[in-house]
Amino acid sequence: MPATLEVVCENDDCELDMFEMHYTYDMPDDVGVSDFQCPYCTATDTLREVEL
Repeated sequence: MPATLEVVCENDDCELDMFEMHYTYDMPDDVGVSDFQCPYCTATDTLREVEL
């Protein structure tokens, strides 16, 4: 099954709580949270992976 990545944006001015990304099998193995930006506030340095 393709990987999922649950992410929280820690920007105090951002209204987005958390979001989940669903990868396809074609996503490179070394892709991580640092490769993305928040879809709401567009910050890149305030994203953190939610560890379950």
